[in-house]
Amino acid sequence: MRKLSVAAIAVLFLFGIAAAQGTASGDQSEKPKRGPVFRPTKDQIAQVQKILIDKKLYTGEASGKYDEGTRAGIREFQGQNGLKQTGTLNRATLEKFGVALTDTQKAIPVDPRSYASGSDEKPAKSNSGSGKSDPGDRPKRSAPFRATKEQIQALQKKLIELKLYSGAADGTRTPELKDAVKKFQETSGLKATGGINAETLKKAGVELTEKQKEQLSGSSN
Repeated sequence: MRKLSVAAIAVLFLFGIAAAQGTASGDQSEKPKRGPVFRPTKDQIAQVQKILIDKKLYTGEASGKYDEGTRAGIREFQGQNGLKQTGTLNRATLEKFGVALTDTQKAIPVDPRSYASGSDEKPAKSNSGSGKSDPGDRPKRSAPFRATKEQIQALQKKLIELKLYSGAADGTRTPELKDAVKKFQETSGLKATGGINAETLKKAGVELTEKQKEQLSGSSN
């Protein structure tokens, strides 16, 4: 009888272990699968770096590799274009730069969290029939506002007069200039983004170009 009892206990013990393993494996299978991660290619990073160099937002080389200067330039660009300033190249940011996406990247939808809070920008809705966005349904986006070098110089002079900026009035965007613009925007009742937009130029008494006026007039219609 004692041998039979020991054998019965052993069988129950092994059965309990097998049941626990089965439950654990079942829990693992029920974990939701993560979606694909959006990653820019080296060529796309290099294209962005060239654009940032043209915009005076980056002074390094178009190496196709992330560095702190590239991330800082991307953050500045994102702040000027209604995007969340992450310093990384997500789909929404690449599209704002006008950089072509790969077929794999096109299959990954735009993350709504890529946009800054309060931004009017919204990702295009996908076609419910095919699961892909229909280019014909996408609203046309107006071109981003860009200040000229002469306007930036005039703004720098104004900030120097107000003792908010101690750099040179050379029309170059720098972190110091961004901080000064933020302070000016705060004291002028504007949203303190550090970006040089039309409202900031107007508050500083800087004249807009005719092209900029037409652009603003068109976007308000």
